Amino acid sequence: MHEESQDRSMPGLWGRIAGIWAVAFALLHFYWALGGSWGLSVSAGPLAEERPGWFVALGLWGVGMLCLVGGVLGRLLARPRPLRGPAGRVVRFLGWCACAVLLLRGVAVEVLLLSGAAGPEVDISPEQRLWTLVLWNPWFLLGGLAFGLAAREFGRVEGPSGGVS
Repeated sequence: MHEESQDRSMPGLWGRIAGIWAVAFALLHFYWALGGSWGLSVSAGPLAEERPGWFVALGLWGVGMLCLVGGVLGRLLARPRPLRGPAGRVVRFLGWCACAVLLLRGVAVEVLLLSGAAGPEVDISPEQRLWTLVLWNPWFLLGGLAFGLAAREFGRVEGPSGGVS
């Protein structure tokens, strides 16, 4: 009995973690968009200093808004009674998409930086490389894992009876 109740809490737990991850990332982007600078130079390099309009609009406000959508998705994945039918399939699919995008981004940038495959024309400072490898990419990998686990567990438990779908 105890194991069943623990299993039922897991979809909600991973969905909440994914949603919190996305909202935290959104808040960081909004902080940057409003003029904050902590961490931006090691994330965006020269763009942090120049702050061109397209970067602020798309790279900061746009990514922040997209992350808020991820927060809503995390909340949907955390529902105690998961959505059923087509709506449930869409939520699960979007959870897997968020997982794939975040994991692919994290792994691809990690490989490019570690292998030097980005080429010498890419201007990345040693500090930016270090922070990307040890902070930003693991952040993307953790977010991807959270969304993947939330999508995997979403809908496995049916209502109060505890039947597995």
